[in-house]
Amino acid sequence: MDDGGNPKAENWGDPANIGLAAMTLAIVIIFSMLKSQLMRRLAILMAIVLGTIIASLAGFADFSKVANGSMFAFPHIFHFGMPVFEFTAILSMVIVTLVIMTETKADIIAIGEIVVSKVDSKRIGDGLRADMLSSAVAPIFGSFMQTAFAQNVGLVAITGIKRRFVVATAGGILVVLGLLPIVGRLVAAIPMPVLGGAGIVLFGTVAASGIRTLAKVDYNDHKNLIIVATSLAIGMIPIAIHEFYAQFPKWVSTLLHSGISSACITAILLNILFNHLPFAKKSVETTTLPINSGHS
Repeated sequence: MDDGGNPKAENWGDPANIGLAAMTLAIVIIFSMLKSQLMRRLAILMAIVLGTIIASLAGFADFSKVANGSMFAFPHIFHFGMPVFEFTAILSMVIVTLVIMTETKADIIAIGEIVVSKVDSKRIGDGLRADMLSSAVAPIFGSFMQTAFAQNVGLVAITGIKRRFVVATAGGILVVLGLLPIVGRLVAAIPMPVLGGAGIVLFGTVAASGIRTLAKVDYNDHKNLIIVATSLAIGMIPIAIHEFYAQFPKWVSTLLHSGISSACITAILLNILFNHLPFAKKSVETTTLPINSGHS
């Protein structure tokens, strides 16, 4: 069944779909209000499970295809063929990689603030190297580039589970589940409104973490104000107008169709312009006036 959040869906804005998402969100809120710490940590999972059960009883979910196919399978090596090296594709991927690294860096910093742990350049470098190493290996098994999902930042904040051992164990479980196609079919059968209702809290938590990080920026320095304001504004363009870059070359529309990509690229370029180019730094320092000169 089409979801109520896709403008291209036939039943976009269907009150039934929106109601199902709202009900899932309500379950998350109810579990988050319980005194039991365990129940609060399971709020997202329980909301998805209960929401899926209710959706199934109401005829919103179809699990008939879950049993079709194998239960266990190994990934196919180079499933989409051997690597092909094209300059335009490589250039696009380099830019996309920079965007992904920027997003991962932000996720690492956000996680550090949530778990109250110092995040220095070494730790960020280690995280980025792990990301890029897994990204280099992933295509061999038919997967995409790897990145630290922002949703996981929200999960850490909501559940309060901060131990690396737990995260590593969860990663091992995911590797095992990746060898079970039946699990993938089961997850794919979960109605999108249910995932959307739970996602509201996750993405909202990520946004809140970002706001908290931006609150630490010194906006008395007009350079920071311009960088943040311009990046946010340009990042909102593809979100507000999905077809804004439709008339541009394909590589441009592919690169900038995401608000995250647009904002990241803008922030990187403006940061280089204001803080790393010698002539720009000198110009800014020359034109900066003291707020209080000490004279009446």
